[in-house]
Amino acid sequence: MSDLSADPSTTPPPFVDKVAWVQVVDRRLLAARSAGRELFYLPGGKREPGESDVQTLAREVEEELSVTVEPSTAVHIGTFEAPADARADGRVVRLTCYTADHRGEPAPSREIAEIAWLTSGDGERVSAANRLVLEHLHHTGLID
Repeated sequence: MSDLSADPSTTPPPFVDKVAWVQVVDRRLLAARSAGRELFYLPGGKREPGESDVQTLAREVEEELSVTVEPSTAVHIGTFEAPADARADGRVVRLTCYTADHRGEPAPSREIAEIAWLTSGDGERVSAANRLVLEHLHHTGLID
């Protein structure tokens, strides 16, 4: 019997690695709620093997909201860590956030049940990591 824990390629990262899109319009932050979930999350998701942050961002946003992110305009605005929701193992989510221009009008697609435009007062409607993003955007004066 082999010891898989000795092979770093089979060891999962100590955190849930996600990339998210920060889209602010009229001092409100775009968020999406997946079907069957109560909390809203920033559009984005987990990378596929070999993807860069920006490739993940573009793919996930197109899948979730039917808009095309302009990769050349992506700007990293921060990386946030907090306990992952719906995880009994105590893992942390690391949310690497980017702004970027886009083409199209955001609309729910695939697994997304609804979108919402949130302010800093909506902290109870989002995950812990997303709450940190709301607070950061509020403190920098980008959202109400």
